[in-house]
Amino acid sequence: MKIAIVTDRSREAVFPGEEGRHEDEQKRETASNIKEVLSKRFECIDLIADDNIITRLKEEKVDLVFNLCNGIRGDCKLAQLPAMLEFAGIPYTGSQVIGHTLALNKRYACRVFKSMGIPTPDFIPVYSVDELEGREIRFPEIVKPSDEGSGRGIHQDSLVFDMAALKKKVGDELSTYNPPIMVTEFIDGREFTVGVLGNGNNIEVLPIMEIGFDNIPEGMARFYSFEVKAFYGDKTTYRCPADIDKGLKERIEKIAIAAYRALSIRDYARVDMRVRDGVPYVLEVNSLPGLWKDFSDLPKMADVSGLGYDGLIMRIVDSALKRQ
Repeated sequence: MKIAIVTDRSREAVFPGEEGRHEDEQKRETASNIKEVLSKRFECIDLIADDNIITRLKEEKVDLVFNLCNGIRGDCKLAQLPAMLEFAGIPYTGSQVIGHTLALNKRYACRVFKSMGIPTPDFIPVYSVDELEGREIRFPEIVKPSDEGSGRGIHQDSLVFDMAALKKKVGDELSTYNPPIMVTEFIDGREFTVGVLGNGNNIEVLPIMEIGFDNIPEGMARFYSFEVKAFYGDKTTYRCPADIDKGLKERIEKIAIAAYRALSIRDYARVDMRVRDGVPYVLEVNSLPGLWKDFSDLPKMADVSGLGYDGLIMRIVDSALKRQ
């Protein structure tokens, strides 16, 4: 059996600077990590997604694509490679078009959650700074892109406390990311991330991870911003399994699975939450979470569970193969 590990072209060309370089480094290292694991059982190649990717996959007689493509441009960029693979009849790991599209577009994901009674922060989508005139806003709020993942576009100044800061941040985001920009209720509470694996009735929740910000430098806002992820990983506390009581653990797991199923996610994902007054609020579902060995959250959870990195990667492949 032959597996192709497919990654994007450089993100730095789209997002110049540290954010783009960090993503490209993570992408290269992740592909290398996964190839090392899968080569123990399968013939493996790595490819870059470009205009000729389907032709290349067919020429190489690939049986399965391990999809690592976030896409580069467009409202539904995460779904672009899955759509091409579906059209070509080539099996792949991870969610299909609808799962990635819903998860990536936070305004739709949040509407789905609210319609199904899944707790999620209140929000307003903003297409223009002028729309904020006369709006009653309950500060603080988080300003973030509606169609990005893995912390892209969520920086320290994304947490705003007044209208002047809100307008400036929304304007900055609109100049970089696709509209609308999400202005979202800030849930002041403990932060958790939950790894979910599997499909149908065979869904497994990995040990819950709590993300603590008590040790990051004074003056920085206590939330999982790009700066915290990229520069202060050594100052961030990752408690896995989280120190929580049985009742909260069961509520978090139940809501994580509900969010996973609500968006039609497949094979694996990470559900980010904050808990306020005992209620877990779903912030977002990352349908293509990082798999960087020893760095990304999902591999850390897999290590604690006893599955390990090799087991995690093989579980994802096995889940995809069972669907075929």
